[in-house]
Amino acid sequence: MTTALISHPDCLLHVNPPGHPERVERLKAIQAALEAEEFAYLVRVDAPLADDEQLLRAHPKRHLAQLTARMPNAGWVELDADTYMGPASLTAARRAAGAVVAAVDMVVGREVDNAFCAVRPPGHHAETATAMGFCFFGNVVVGARHALEAHGLERVAIVDFDVHHGNGTQDLVWEDARILFCSTQQMPLYPGSGAAEEVGAHGQIVNVPLPPGAGGPAFRAGFLGRVLPAIEAHAPEMILVSAGFDAHARDPMANLNLTEADFAWATAQLCDLADTCCGGRIVSTLEGGYDLGSLANSVAAHVRVLMEYGHG
Repeated sequence: MTTALISHPDCLLHVNPPGHPERVERLKAIQAALEAEEFAYLVRVDAPLADDEQLLRAHPKRHLAQLTARMPNAGWVELDADTYMGPASLTAARRAAGAVVAAVDMVVGREVDNAFCAVRPPGHHAETATAMGFCFFGNVVVGARHALEAHGLERVAIVDFDVHHGNGTQDLVWEDARILFCSTQQMPLYPGSGAAEEVGAHGQIVNVPLPPGAGGPAFRAGFLGRVLPAIEAHAPEMILVSAGFDAHARDPMANLNLTEADFAWATAQLCDLADTCCGGRIVSTLEGGYDLGSLANSVAAHVRVLMEYGHG
């Protein structure tokens, strides 16, 4: 068994206004990197469209209805200062959420050992009934709830190492004791949430804020000291990863100084723990990362580690 790469051409059809950082070229850069010969053994799968039942495990009907009603026939609708919707945006967003659902199905079904979803738009800023921060649906939460509701898992963990706090994920899982949410992020930074005191209704949220200028040693210390012990204590049956790579030193959106080696290290730590607690079951999905070169290299490093564990 091996690693699945789940994506879809529709994810290239979500087009933001010129100059927007969340651009089509992000996914193209990742696709080009993963065409290298070392990635030839990835199991490449087209992402399905998430259906209403799957999305409604994370969002109320009014959220889907509002987005559908505002979808333009041409041009863009501005949902907030950062988030734009074009004619193909909701289709792309359903593919992005559907990719995580499909990844969960494949990993739980032992078709593959683990999976990476190369999709856009991202999802971790989408709150219960609010699209924001480039995000429409809580992709990783849709996948987590699918694992719980459709496959009968009792506990899952979500780990988010995007440089921006996953306020949407936190909002969606705040009351859900089954879902551990661990997040490392720069603070202060958009969207303003992610303080260590934000612990969820059941103490199942672990935030590790890092100051601007922090680098690999601080990030690794947070992982070793807080994230990994919390996962071990929760004993999840699957780990889902919100894999944002904008904490890279070259990324223009923030001021952390991580490298590809840091992302590879974090991935290996999660894979080691998954081998111990949940049969190696890991599903990862793309969030941020806006410098094309460092994004492509970081995703390659992340997927390389997933493949190493998949073949193990």
